[in-house]
Order: sequence, then C-alpha cells, then structure tokens
Amino acid sequence: MSPSPSTTAHSLPPAGAWTRKDLVGIENLSPQEITLLLDTAAAFKEVGTREIKKVPALRGKTLVNFFVEASTRTRTSFELAAFRLSADVVNISASGSSLSKGETLKDTAKNLEALHADMIVLRHSSAGASQFLAERLQSSIINAGDGAHEHPTQALLDTFTIREKLGRIQGLHVAIVGDILFSRVARSNIHALLKLGARVTLVGPSTLVPRTFEKLGVTVTHDLQSVLAEADVFNLLRIQHERQRKEYFPSLGEYTALFGLTKARAEQLKPSALIMHPGPINRGVEIDSDIADSSRSVILDQVTNGLAVRMAVLYLCSTAAHHKHPSPSQP
Repeated sequence: MSPSPSTTAHSLPPAGAWTRKDLVGIENLSPQEITLLLDTAAAFKEVGTREIKKVPALRGKTLVNFFVEASTRTRTSFELAAFRLSADVVNISASGSSLSKGETLKDTAKNLEALHADMIVLRHSSAGASQFLAERLQSSIINAGDGAHEHPTQALLDTFTIREKLGRIQGLHVAIVGDILFSRVARSNIHALLKLGARVTLVGPSTLVPRTFEKLGVTVTHDLQSVLAEADVFNLLRIQHERQRKEYFPSLGEYTALFGLTKARAEQLKPSALIMHPGPINRGVEIDSDIADSSRSVILDQVTNGLAVRMAVLYLCSTAAHHKHPSPSQP
C-alpha cells in the first residue's frame, strides 16, 4: 500500500522514479538517484515530528535485520524505520542463526526468503556480501555495512545532514579525518560527496591515508593544520582496530596529538563549519568531549536523520521490488 497524500508534508517521488530493488552501495548510483533518496528522506523526516510517528507505506511487508557484525545505531535505526513504515521486523544475529552451525550465507538468506522476507538488511564482515545476495535473491537486499567496502546509508545520512544544515553539497569542502584505509563509511562518503559536487580532502597518518586514494578524485594530506581554516565540514572517523592486523601508528596519544580535534584546533575552524562523526565516538582520541557535545556538532542530528534516510531506502527499494515481482493477483 502506498502512502496517502497526507502521509508526509512533501510529495513522495512518483512510482517508478526509483528502479533498484536493492541498495548495496553508493559507487554505482547516479547523482540523480542519490538526490532522489535525499529528497524522499526529507519527505519522511516530517513523520518523526508527529504525535503518532507511523505511516502505512509498508504495511504487510516483512523486514529481516540480519547483522552478522555488532551494531547499535544502524540496526536500531533500520528497525525503527521499518516500524514507522508499518512493516513487521525480525532481528537476527550471527550467533543466533544457523551460520554458527556452518550454514552458508546464501542458504541462510534463501531460507529467510522462503519464509517470505520482503527485505533483508545485511551487515557482514566480508566486502561484497550484500551484492552476492542481491544477485541471488528476489528479496530486497540493503547493505548495512560490508567489511571495509561500503556503508551506503551512513553516507546518505551524512550528505542529508550537510545539505540540511548548509543548504547544499555542490562546492563545499569536506574533510574526512582518521582511519580511511579500513573505513567503509569513508568510501561511501567519498562516492556520494564527489557525485554531488563537493571537494573532498582525506586527512590522517600516511599508513591509514595512502596517496592511492587520490585516484578517486580526492585530495590527500597528512597535515590536519592545513585544512582547519578552510573546510566547511569535518567528518571524524574512529580507528578501526577490529579490521587491523598490525599497528598503523605508535600510540593513541600520538594520533590524538597529530590528528585529534582538540579545543585549540576547533577554535581555528570556520564559524559555520560542521563537526560530524558516524559513531561510536572514542572521546579524547579523535575528538574532545567538549567539541563532540558543542553546538557546532551535528553528531546527534546525523542519528536522527539516519532514521528518515532508512525509511526512504526501505520505501523506495520495496516499491521497486514490488513492481519487478508483482503479486499473483496482479495482471
């Protein structure tokens, strides 16, 4: 069932405007598709301001949150997004699934589809896991993070927040600071920001921000001081210790001394500059607590906007899947 005209404060995109049943990454999306997702999220954000925060857009649909890796914000955000769209939700972890008994990812997903799961939100440690399932299932597959590859909805909520706060993406200078090498958030953000016309600078130690990233069309620097006064957005990333097999810098203390956003460094930012972080935050490492909690921080806005973005993703992918695989009662 599609939302009624009163579902949101703004018009939703016309049927057929989005044609993908899956969202596995940002790299293959067009600027128009990214903008469509952001515009749809803007329409759905109004739902969160209501006394009854629910619309019937996905009534009768079932979503499975299949998180092979741990998550707080992303899993909860997808669950709430599905509830607000009136879908049914089932949460599964790796330890609670037959993966722990040796079943393959494909077989587990095929069984979920046989149980009439319309959408599967997958977080997995292996890059390409979501694409692998998307090519083999009729159910919609939403990538909630695959290894160090991509995290598309995080990039969408980040760009949504920037556009909401600064009014545009085109022409802005965005600095992404921290562990780029092992960050799926960084990769998805790079693709989204460049497609929408932003200038991107990657900042961090040479071991975590190699110059090979320049082939994507970004600038690489190992000197945080060089961008403090000129960037419009600072997106700070934590060190991905769980993906590293060796030490990439001498100590956390040295990392903070060179690349942490301290009070002194924050005073050098543009007055209008946004401070972002995808979470979880390592306070006192990549960012001082006072800065993370300051008025120029939009970290909690990112979390709020993630709900609207994920509502948009679920709605659009479910609508596209429905048109590709109509029910037997339809001609």
